[in-house]
Amino acid sequence: MTEGTTTAAAESGDTLTRLEQEGEIAADYLEGLLDIADLDGDIDMDVEADRASVSIVSESARDLAKLVGRDGEVLEALQELTRLAVHRETGDRSRLMLDIGGFRAKKREELAALGAQASADVKASGEPLKLAPMTPFERKVVHDAVAAAGLRSESEGEEPQRFVVVLPA
Repeated sequence: MTEGTTTAAAESGDTLTRLEQEGEIAADYLEGLLDIADLDGDIDMDVEADRASVSIVSESARDLAKLVGRDGEVLEALQELTRLAVHRETGDRSRLMLDIGGFRAKKREELAALGAQASADVKASGEPLKLAPMTPFERKVVHDAVAAAGLRSESEGEEPQRFVVVLPA
């Protein structure tokens, strides 16, 4: 192995170790929250796309619905609190992704379909298409779907009214 390859492999291993540590810290924090709220749930950890991913799963979907909130508002707040807990422990900004009861995974599928449909509409019309305001997570999923369809997209506006514009080729 060359020195550059060895260095890259070491950095990759260091990154994986750091992301696993983020997941462990987040899991401990979320376990504490579940205990305080007296809610049942299991914590699953993974590393996806260069970020730690933590999911809370339970057989009692009703309990977890409280943690998701309307349109995922509580989930977004819990994700931010969990990122802050990780930051407090590590000193580094976290890009950790939290899912509760599969809400975010389902939302990702819906948004990918929206991005694909918007791309098809723009290809057919040749006109830019503005979508409804979205969270940063939602915009990212749509941007990825549009790119996969071979088109470009941009975000416009100011939070919380920031939205995606799908552009013709």
